[in-house]
Amino acid sequence: MYSLERKVLIVTGAGSGMGREMTLQLINKGVKVAACDINEKTLEETKTLVSNPKLIKTYVLNVADKESVLSFPKTVKEDFGALHGVINNAGIIQPFVKFMELPEASIERVMNINFFGLMNLTRAVINELNTDTDTFIVNVSSMGGFLPVPGQGIYGASKAAVKLFTEALYAEMQGTRVHVSVVFPGAVATNISENSMGNNAAANSENKKSAQQNSEASYKTTSADVAAEIIINGIEAGKVKIFVGKDAVMMDRMYRLMPVKSINMMAKMINKMTAQK
Repeated sequence: MYSLERKVLIVTGAGSGMGREMTLQLINKGVKVAACDINEKTLEETKTLVSNPKLIKTYVLNVADKESVLSFPKTVKEDFGALHGVINNAGIIQPFVKFMELPEASIERVMNINFFGLMNLTRAVINELNTDTDTFIVNVSSMGGFLPVPGQGIYGASKAAVKLFTEALYAEMQGTRVHVSVVFPGAVATNISENSMGNNAAANSENKKSAQQNSEASYKTTSADVAAEIIINGIEAGKVKIFVGKDAVMMDRMYRLMPVKSINMMAKMINKMTAQK
């Protein structure tokens, strides 16, 4: 077991959803949080909700901006006097369309935010970590990172990349005090669909379609606060893989036992959902 009390952690995507809830709960535990998000308004809303404002500093950060990301951990360390880890939570989904219908700009945006941004920040954080204590790299993948979902192929690919990258990093960090975890959320009640909308009308239209279709799957969601609690408990327990929600646990077991059947089952479910439109 590890204690996060008095640690300094970066949390990306802290303006809403799981990122906001993790920020609130970490501060309740006495953690100092460098909360960052691309949305300044929602980030400031998070700040107003924390139990101890002295433990949080907020930063507007676009994780797809490589130059900003690479310099960010050094800024955090200068502001707090230490750095003990990162929870790479920021992410977006893609428009809910098949691969051949997905614009190249959407493909690049999903990969840049979900994988390359995470990878770049991880590298930059490791370079700034305090070496005299336990530190933490926590990367949020997805149930869609091991079970393919039709209409979310690029999103799934980005999250599968996070999965394998983090598992390899775990192996590479053995023998050090850098503890690495990968998180697999199932269906969590967040506003990721809304947050995934780009600035252009085409992207907005595509993502609204995605939001509408994904809303139908909300009947078995895990609340964001419960998801955050599961993740934080998993970090403190030293878990390498943290599954969030019964659906994530079940699908992981099913896919490992019956991969082709699981793919076909998911395809039928998605086809049924889209046929109802």
